[in-house]
Amino acid sequence: QVRLVESGGGSVQAGGSLRLSCAASGGTFSSYAMGWFRQAPGKEREFVAAINKAGSNAAHADSVKGRFTISRDNAKNTLDLQMSSLKPEDTAVYYCAADPEWGPWVETWNEYDYWGQGTQVTVSS
Repeated sequence: QVRLVESGGGSVQAGGSLRLSCAASGGTFSSYAMGWFRQAPGKEREFVAAINKAGSNAAHADSVKGRFTISRDNAKNTLDLQMSSLKPEDTAVYYCAADPEWGPWVETWNEYDYWGQGTQVTVSS
């Protein structure tokens, strides 16, 4: 079982940048595909980005393509999300999640087995 802890959230003005990190422990990090999801108040949890076990393949939601980049360091057991050109609509709680397998379901939040507690990102206009 893997434990996930997010960090790096905060408040930023539109156009700014933030880097989220997710630290994994208690399991073999490289055995999991990883994803970032977000949930704004009153909205459903939505896919942001995912990366395969080796870090050689990634997917990003259309809404964040060209602005956000997911990456991982299997030696350090960390997952990152670099966010640039932030918009007020990016405001949400951001979660990292782990899935034992990589496949066409990686954009589906309920396919993931393990979740962090979330970190708040607030973008003001």
